[in-house]
Amino acid sequence: MFMKKKRIVIALGGNALGTTLSEQRKAAGHTAKVIVDLVDEGCEVIVTHGNGPQVGMISNAMAALSRERSEQPNTPLSVCVAMSQAYIGYDLQNALREELRLRGYDTPVTTMMTQVRVNEDDPAFLSPSKPIGHFMTKEQAEEAEKQYGYVMKEDAGRGYRRVVASPRPAEIIEIDAIRSLVDSGHLVIACGGGGIPVTRCDARLTGASAVIDKDFASCLLAEQLDADFLIILTAVEKVAVNFGKWNETWLDRMTVKDAEHYIREGQFAPGSMLPKVQAAAEFASSRPGRNALITLLEKARDGICGTTGTLICQ
Repeated sequence: MFMKKKRIVIALGGNALGTTLSEQRKAAGHTAKVIVDLVDEGCEVIVTHGNGPQVGMISNAMAALSRERSEQPNTPLSVCVAMSQAYIGYDLQNALREELRLRGYDTPVTTMMTQVRVNEDDPAFLSPSKPIGHFMTKEQAEEAEKQYGYVMKEDAGRGYRRVVASPRPAEIIEIDAIRSLVDSGHLVIACGGGGIPVTRCDARLTGASAVIDKDFASCLLAEQLDADFLIILTAVEKVAVNFGKWNETWLDRMTVKDAEHYIREGQFAPGSMLPKVQAAAEFASSRPGRNALITLLEKARDGICGTTGTLICQ
């Protein structure tokens, strides 16, 4: 299909990976087939992924342990993100390795534990908004606030959930190692869950209580790896404007200016399609010839071939 290999960063949603070990293994196997389809198309692929359900599950489990054992301190969120990277990467890299071998490739697959620096004065820290973990009653939420210092918010009448900051990524700490692995032919899984959030003071990195949006981290990774394409996978085949209304329109193509216009109109939901469109437009505008695609996991190959999805370009 391509005259030369296209370097592609593909961002998987955490919700697409299931919420239990068995669900995740099954989902990883399905995902691996789609990713190796892109390898069959002559693409050089780097994988990122979300971790919303997984980091919430890990955080809940570690909090339960601290309640059961008074000598066990609660686990920092940055450590929970690190655990989620290994937990998801373990299944993904094994599924990818198996699928590659079945199709005759001897491509090495590597999960890179990735730290991503955020700015400690990012305004997101002043207004936590990213929900993680399970729903709680008002009484449970008040206890979590008292015992752990969590920020809890009521969620559309369904109960209370912990909310954390979601700052913008500023620097990928392991970028040189990731680049070396990609350049030497590895299929790399990196920036899992948006990366382990850290701040820097002199030479010291310190974990931050935050979850970085994986779409913005994927954009930064794609830029720094000089990728040709950023693919952001979501729950719909194409991006829509006037979503759910009588004049709903599904978009085959969107220029960066179009995207900026629709964002100003408030066409995309915060925490859902908005960061995907923002990250896609940011990548497409970063250098001539770079494009982004938003589509379903199952449609990634068709999207690369130009038959579906929403293409975001200059």
